[in-house]
Amino acid sequence: MRFAIVGAGAIGGYLGGLLAHSGQDVLLLARGPHLRAIQTHGLRVVTGGQDFTVHPHATGDLGAIRGCDVVIVTLKAHSLPPVARQLAAALAPNATVVSALNGIPWWYFQRHGGDLEGLYLETVDPQGVIATAIDPVRIIGCVVYPAANLTTPGVVEHVEGDRFSLGELDGRDSERGAAIAGALTGSGLKAPITAKIREEIWVKLLGNAVFNPLSALTRASLGEIAESALTAAVVRGAMEEVVAVAKGVGVELPVSIDRRIRGAARVGAHKTSMLQDLEAGRPLEVDALTGSVVELADRLGIAVPVLRTIYGATKLLEAQRGSQIG
Repeated sequence: MRFAIVGAGAIGGYLGGLLAHSGQDVLLLARGPHLRAIQTHGLRVVTGGQDFTVHPHATGDLGAIRGCDVVIVTLKAHSLPPVARQLAAALAPNATVVSALNGIPWWYFQRHGGDLEGLYLETVDPQGVIATAIDPVRIIGCVVYPAANLTTPGVVEHVEGDRFSLGELDGRDSERGAAIAGALTGSGLKAPITAKIREEIWVKLLGNAVFNPLSALTRASLGEIAESALTAAVVRGAMEEVVAVAKGVGVELPVSIDRRIRGAARVGAHKTSMLQDLEAGRPLEVDALTGSVVELADRLGIAVPVLRTIYGATKLLEAQRGSQIG
């Protein structure tokens, strides 16, 4: 198989770097100084006592994915709608798209069944542009658990976590899923196949919808927010609302709020991806992580006042930053 990593930043670079290091044929899609650094010096990955450099082909041309069997999309969620049609047009006829995005993914209600079948959320997929462009039959869902930083262009530092859970949208086993999982496992990662990929999405979202925007608002690390008595009521209240929305779409979370908070505390001083984006002047992924839950709650008639406040405050922060830059 030939893999393409569309969005080879921190997580995409970590994944693509390990695949390439294990001997897989990998194409990295990146841009700017990061792309130029990879093309010139290779991609350096620092993880678990290992420090290695790989030299996979790297490009900024999305059309280059035409020769790839598996296209793993690790873009920030807001970066996908503008390129969805171009990406879809470049896919090989039998290519599989692995969606490794944060938040409620654009495909969540495709091959879902029930009254919400085919629903798309404006915060994730404005006007349904992604769902229209990419055939859901191509898609394998993926929940990303590692944390990583892009320390300098061309250098990815892995912080913790090594699991990429995979699942067909209809919950069935498949040969392609097994083959992709085998390649990830062979590169040193954990790649369990689950029939409940949507459940895992909500488990991760339980933390991301709350901790990420709070980190942007407070500039605090994941561990600091999880352990602070000052934010404890806000964190718990927002998480209770996430649980309520998950139940509204038929998902009972197998992880308690207490356990999710303890898990975040164990990560310690790590800066969330949203705080990293804020400090780097990049757009914030708050629509996919928090806005999508608020939008879905509105559609289901579920009150989410704490999440709505966090979301609104973070959107205002981003707007104020934009006006200052402008």
